[in-house]
Amino acid sequence: MYDIKLIVGLGNPGLEYQQTRHNVGFEVVELLTKKLKVKLNKEKFSAAFGQAEFEDKKLILLKPLLFMNNSGQVVAAVANFYKLTAEAILVITDDMALEPGMIRLRAGGSAGGHNGLADIIEKLGTDEFNRLRIGIGSRSQTPGRDYVLSRPSETERNLIDKAVTEAADAVMVWITEGVETAMNRFNRRLTSDNSSEIDKQ
Repeated sequence: MYDIKLIVGLGNPGLEYQQTRHNVGFEVVELLTKKLKVKLNKEKFSAAFGQAEFEDKKLILLKPLLFMNNSGQVVAAVANFYKLTAEAILVITDDMALEPGMIRLRAGGSAGGHNGLADIIEKLGTDEFNRLRIGIGSRSQTPGRDYVLSRPSETERNLIDKAVTEAADAVMVWITEGVETAMNRFNRRLTSDNSSEIDKQ
């Protein structure tokens, strides 16, 4: 019998949101589909849905097709259908509290002001699911909603692209070796000079 794991990338559906800061979770899932040779060619549970078998595990990859603030409806529907524990779920999302180029994996915790995570916590009734946060930075002069729905500068984009690649690698370690090993290996600054690169803009 397969061990089932659910991997969810958060973002907003639609061409107008592609490459925005808020959609980095989608980008990680898209990269994972290439690594795992799976296509998100079905629409199930109001999400782009794909399945893969890897290392005696059944993997479910999702990109919710509802908007970010309603992500919990999708995650809860899949979790209930497959009778998943919170520990079998990994949610990938952007985070304004982290600089571009940084990633952080955690086995649980608060929403940290992220509406998508808040909705998932509410709908699942627990905050003990795994989450992988990708830094997008913040700009104090720009309202949060406008900032996350905009596209990063070229310098930031380069850092975010590296973080997306690193995040996909972290997911693969989470699948095969568990959250503690993945945290120990990937919870570090992707580059040592992120701050200086951003300051040059």
